[in-house]
Amino acid sequence: MPQIFTLPQYTPLRRKLRKSSTQSEDWLWYQLQDRKLMGYKFRRQHSIGRYIMDFFCPKAMLCVEVDGASHLDPEVQANDKVRQAWIESQGVRVVRFTDNEVLSDTEVVLEKIKQVLLSSHPS
Repeated sequence: MPQIFTLPQYTPLRRKLRKSSTQSEDWLWYQLQDRKLMGYKFRRQHSIGRYIMDFFCPKAMLCVEVDGASHLDPEVQANDKVRQAWIESQGVRVVRFTDNEVLSDTEVVLEKIKQVLLSSHPS
């Protein structure tokens, strides 16, 4: 089976994205890093194929995306649908949140992620 995760040609872009993350991405990363959420390990700016996911939990095969205002554009939404369909075709579940949800309703966001993790891997 060919490697599709963390392809080396995307390493510079992943690094650049980590250095230029948004406030909402930084805040969610603070909540997810170091196995803070139910002991699950998350990776930041992890690639699958040619796509880079904001956050990825390998154990649960879960992608968490944080969408800013640019994702309100119909063309961007169409691209997001194609991207998400491909990622899901690789066996990865995708959950999306807006910047506003992450910053103003963090506990709700974390609870939704917990629900997906529990449905993936019941304790």
